[in-house]
Amino acid sequence: MTGAPVVPARALLFDFGGTLDAPGVPWKERFYRIARQEGLDLPQSEFDPAFYGATDALEGTIPADAGLRETVDRVASGLADRLHREPSLLRRIGMRFYDDSARQIAESAALLSRLRPRYRVGVVSNFYGNLQAVLDETGLGASVEAAIDSTRVGCKKPDARIFRAALDALDASPEEAVFVGDSPTRDMDGARAMGMRHVWLRPADAPGGRAPCCPEDRVIRRLAELLELPL
Repeated sequence: MTGAPVVPARALLFDFGGTLDAPGVPWKERFYRIARQEGLDLPQSEFDPAFYGATDALEGTIPADAGLRETVDRVASGLADRLHREPSLLRRIGMRFYDDSARQIAESAALLSRLRPRYRVGVVSNFYGNLQAVLDETGLGASVEAAIDSTRVGCKKPDARIFRAALDALDASPEEAVFVGDSPTRDMDGARAMGMRHVWLRPADAPGGRAPCCPEDRVIRRLAELLELPL
């Protein structure tokens, strides 16, 4: 991704979970943090497969018009079943997760409304078939022209086809687009393989480890930093 002239961005593509609804922390990690705070004494090695089972079960089965609250409720219910814990405890965990997400999404919606006059905006998410409803319920949909849901298109990030679907919907080339996400493997590697510039949302308290995949990668701690970046 070096050596070629930089084309000014016309399109901004965002991940949803961990990016628009949290400062770089994916759903599984956030659910687990809240669960521990609520007294769920369970090692992450047991929590993780239960979480994956609960979320995988939503793909193609949750109603297309289900919003974020219903989605979170179903994840919490699936966790209760798989962990054999009191549903009331998991509902409480889910409500805290939803409230935290709603606060962050309100900030993201305001940010997208400021970016929208300058860029065409899309969301590309490994989701369950109801991404558009979630965006509409939370106010993000007002600024999003293309919502690309993995369950709807039949492939997941980092598969190039899901990124191509977003670019086609926004009538943009990879060189004209910038992807913003929190996952090094799904978001950054996928965008890199497409020839898209990419911005990594990496939380300030993230442990050391993986470096940006490209020397010119932008790394931000908050989405609001996008307003100051030359894209």
